[in-house]
Parts: sequence; structure tokens; C-alpha cells
Amino acid sequence: MASLTNTNKVPLIKQTSLRSIDDNNDAQLEPMEPYSQCINTSVLSLTIVAIACSEVPFDEKKITDIVRDDLLRVNPCFSSIVVRDKMGRQWWKRVEVRMEDHIVIPSFQPGLTPEEYTNHFDEYLAKINHDELSMDKPLWELHLFKYPTREGQGTLVFKMHHALGDGFSIMGAVFSCLKRADDPSLPLTFPCASASNARQQSDERNVLGKVVRFIDGGWNSVTGFLMSFLRSTVLEDDRTVIRSRKPRVEDLPCDIASVTFSMDDIKRVKSNLNVLAGNLKSTSKTTITVNDIVVGTIFYGTELYTKALNPSSNHLRRTALVLLNTRMLKGYRNLEEMLEKDLWGNSFSFIHLPLPSIRADKERIDPLKFIFRAHRTIKRSKNSLGTHLNGSLLQLVGRLKGIEVCHLFVLTTSLLIFMTLKNMKNSDMFQAMSRYIYSTLENTSMAISNMVGPTEKMNIAGHPINDLYFTVTGSPQSLLFTVLSYMGKLRIVVKSERGFIDSQNFTSCLKEAFKKICEAADKADK
Repeated sequence: MASLTNTNKVPLIKQTSLRSIDDNNDAQLEPMEPYSQCINTSVLSLTIVAIACSEVPFDEKKITDIVRDDLLRVNPCFSSIVVRDKMGRQWWKRVEVRMEDHIVIPSFQPGLTPEEYTNHFDEYLAKINHDELSMDKPLWELHLFKYPTREGQGTLVFKMHHALGDGFSIMGAVFSCLKRADDPSLPLTFPCASASNARQQSDERNVLGKVVRFIDGGWNSVTGFLMSFLRSTVLEDDRTVIRSRKPRVEDLPCDIASVTFSMDDIKRVKSNLNVLAGNLKSTSKTTITVNDIVVGTIFYGTELYTKALNPSSNHLRRTALVLLNTRMLKGYRNLEEMLEKDLWGNSFSFIHLPLPSIRADKERIDPLKFIFRAHRTIKRSKNSLGTHLNGSLLQLVGRLKGIEVCHLFVLTTSLLIFMTLKNMKNSDMFQAMSRYIYSTLENTSMAISNMVGPTEKMNIAGHPINDLYFTVTGSPQSLLFTVLSYMGKLRIVVKSERGFIDSQNFTSCLKEAFKKICEAADKADK
């Protein structure tokens, strides 16, 4: 059993109390951006947990020093607590940070094997996924697991509230503490924007291309908005082997498992499928991306898992919610550019993807169909205003241009309808948005969040990092996938409802799915 230092046991309930303030003109106060307020309520509270595995044992002092020197400079939010004014609006209030209040070091029985410590870490990670962050101090923690596991000699866990920023911002903050292992003076590098993005931007400069995209985007926006709104309110997914429909499922115990694939294998599949698509007249403009392959693999693995447990579930409604960072739609930005251009904060949206169900035996299923279906649906959804549901309603109208004004109307309409259905007042806008987001998550079967990591090995305070991954807590779903690439590998983390989904069986299905996709893609190239 682990004993913890510098932390208190927190009950597995939502913490709703925030400090109140009488005067919001205090110089120490900074307004919390609207979308952050929506995901820090009694209805919805999201946290991002990033895990880094070290090749050497951790030196507590070195880690503490670099976090204090680098992390706290990234954004004032890391040195602020959350307070609420008389109107219920949330603010950041600068406070003095006591590092000892944020560093947590679990203690376990000494002399165990790496396999035994791995089991302890898995349980520990599942536990802290449910522990709420204290509102009496800045909303982040750093856990140092100083025992050898299968993946390293020590494990570092960054736990940060989603109100601090979206996945891009939070991972940027984590990367601020990390340096290149080969040359710390050089900046971290990330994969470039895909060629398809470059071609799309080139097409947008063509007048005819703009017209076609506008018409296509307008139709997709109308249909996408209607379906998205219905799925967020009344079209709830069925109960299946991947969705229990239990109330407040986010508060139930969870299991965390993962699979790792080679980026070289993924790129080979991508290349083979693009050659195949180019040879097919009906799909001459198809350009498969890494994201299409990841989503297709998850869909195929889910189908294998589902058919094994319930072969007759083809008619049941199953939907995935794919989370997108809207800043990354035009390529990845580094931390320095993000800070320079004031891009910090929450800027993500989502698209609904119906899970494909193939009415065929397991042996007769074509794995590549899942890739192409994922590609078509994602492409159609991206060419829609619905992709930008991440809160343009709550941004300054003066910052909106052209197509975003149309989106403002769309999202405003959806929220007004939602508030009317829920009999809410105009003053409850943030609470309404929070409930809308919660309902959007709760009504679907799974969520998928994808991030791009550095291409070279990193180290933190002289500790080489051989693996890096993340997960998200607080999402009301039985199944959640988080994806991160690092150093030529891509890791898919599966967070699932304990006792309902067999996480080890599910990861085995993902491995089988990717293997069959690789084999089918290789055959298609011949």
C-alpha cells in the first residue's frame, strides 16, 4: 500500500467550492477565459495527466528546481488559484507558490521487482486520475514515482487542470521543462504539417477552389450542426459492450492500458494506401493521413472487441467524439511561438464520427475499409463550421471574421435552444455551456484525443526520457483514447471503466487490428 507525502486524501466527488471575491478590480486578478470556466464547474471538471518515463532514477531536487524555474514562467495561471466574483465568474488570482505543496512522492515497499512496481504504478495512476485537485492552491501537481518499472527507472506524472489550457498548451508547458537529450541548446522539433494541409492551403488560394469549398462547407455545416446538436441532446448512444450508460461514470474506478506502434509502420501503411487510392478513379483525390490510420485502427480494434463479446450488435448506435485542437489544423506550433502570439488557452473542438460496423464475419472483414471510412468522415467534418464548436460564442465578436461570424450564429442558436430545453436563464450561460459539453461527451461511446510529440529524445534536468504519454480525467465515458507520438513511436492509451471493459483484451484487439491493417496495406501495394 502506498503512503503519500505532501498531499491529502480527496473524496471521489466533484469539488464545487471556490473562494469568493468582493472586488474584481484587484491588480492580482486576471480573467479566466470563457471556455476554461465551462470546464471547471460542478457539472464538468477535466484534468490532463502527462506521464514521462526516465532511464535513470529521479533526483528530487533537480526536478523541483527545473519545474520552479521553467514551468512557472510559462503562464501566470500556474502561479494562481481560482476565485469567483459575485456574478459567478471565475478569475485567476496570483499567489506565492509553495513547491512542497505540489510535489507528491508515493512510498511503496522496497525491494520489489520492476514487474511488481509496474502493477503498483498502474494502480497509483488510476487512483490519482480520480483525485480532485485542491482549489486552495494552483491547479497542478507533480508526482515522482521513484521506483523501477518495465518502462524506466522512475516515472514523472504531471497532473494539470484543463482550465489551465488545452492539450496543446498543457503539453507545451510540459515540454518547457524538457530539453533535447543530444543538444539541450537546440529547440525541440515536431513533425511538419502534412502535405495534404499544404495542398489544401494551395487550393484555397484558387478562386474556384474557394467557391467549391464554400458551397461544400456550407452544406456540411448545416447537416453537421443539426446532427451534432441532436447527438449532444437527444440522440444518445445505445448501451453496448463499450458503453455502460451508468450515471457519473467519470467517478467510477478505471483501468489504464496502452499499445505502442512504430511510426515507420504507420507511414508505410499511409504510403501504400495513398498509392492504392491514386489508382482508384473514384478516390483520386484521397490523401490518407496518420490521423486517419490511428482512428481507423481504433475503430477496427473496437469492432473486433465488440464482435467477440456481442456478434449481433451491428444495429446499435455507437459514436466516437474526436477532439481537435483548432490551432493545429494548419500545423503544429512550438511553445515559443505560442507564447509570442498569445495563443495560450483552450482552443479545441470536436467532431462526431459514427463507428462503422461491418456485417461480416471477423475473418472476412476488410481492415482497410475502416481507414477509408475514417478518412471520408473526418475530411467531411473538417470542411464544416461545426468543427469549430469550441467556444467561438464566448470569444470577442471583434475577433471574428467572415466564416466565423456564421459559426457564431450557429453556436448561439444551438445554445439558446439547449438553454430553452433546460429552462435556464441567460445568466447561466457558462453553466449551460458546461452542461452542453458534458451532454455531448456523455451521449457518445468514446472520445479520441490526438497529440503530436517531439521527434528526438528529451531529458529533464539530466534525466533521459524514453517514453511519454498522457490521458484525460473527468470525461463521462466508459472508454477514452489518448494518442501521442514520440521519438518514432506512437502510443495509444486506453482508459476504460473498470469491471465493465476488459482493458487487456481491448489492447490485444488494437494490436490485432493494426497487424491486419499493415498486412492488408502491404498486399494492396503489390
